[in-house]
Amino acid sequence: MEFLIPILLGLGLFAALFGIRYLQNKENMLMIQNGMDPSVRRPKGQSFTTLKAGLLMIGSGLGLFLAFVLDNTVLNFNHGDLGNNDENAAIYFSLIAIFGGLGLFISHLIEKKANEEK
Repeated sequence: MEFLIPILLGLGLFAALFGIRYLQNKENMLMIQNGMDPSVRRPKGQSFTTLKAGLLMIGSGLGLFLAFVLDNTVLNFNHGDLGNNDENAAIYFSLIAIFGGLGLFISHLIEKKANEEK
């Protein structure tokens, strides 16, 4: 039964991406039929999407690395095998969220500064 999970996950992802693309195309066609320009709703100028994604990934990676280091040095009371301590799982999620959010906040500050310079 567990072999169905990757198949259904793949089909669901494909259906979601296909549906989004289909609806975007339909929206563009309706705008053209009504005499509107579909490119007007897209923002002009710089796009900070890659900056946001990059800083989010850097922050998440730093959070994961710091959680691993803390878990295996400071919080490892048993001094046993590395990576076999399930007691400190919450620190991984919290540090990934904190550093990922910090990356997004830095992206916001960079965007704000760039928009003020214009």
